[in-house]
Amino acid sequence: MPSYTLTINNEKKVISANPDTPLLWVLRDILDLTGTKFSCGIGSCGACTVHYKGNPVRSCTLTVATALEGNITTIEGLSADGTQPIQQAWKDLDVSQCGYCQSGQIMAATALLSKNPKPTENDINTAMAGIICRCGTYTRIRKAIQLAASKSEE
Repeated sequence: MPSYTLTINNEKKVISANPDTPLLWVLRDILDLTGTKFSCGIGSCGACTVHYKGNPVRSCTLTVATALEGNITTIEGLSADGTQPIQQAWKDLDVSQCGYCQSGQIMAATALLSKNPKPTENDINTAMAGIICRCGTYTRIRKAIQLAASKSEE
């Protein structure tokens, strides 16, 4: 089995995997980074969203062989203590219900705010489209993104 060096949460990790192994399984099964969730397995729901080269991507469809150049950031890599602005806004507004999609939601939201610190409602809706929340907490998700954005202006 080939070995690969990946940069995950700013740390070099050497793993052995088949080239077509989805990054999701490397994160969860090999590196024990279980904050990234498996749900649909086809890139449709967004629960497995991570940052790759600063962009939100579905880790269930990104293979290990294509994820070699560029930093991969998982939910565990946002902050050690959960004080990243989006994570804090999630807590402040009690966004989660079941919580299953929340790491994907948070990763998409942080990618949005890193590129657009003052998003409009339409910007938020566009960035978050396709990240499915079975509990329907979309209103609280939008409010948390707006709260985090307003805190960055202070």
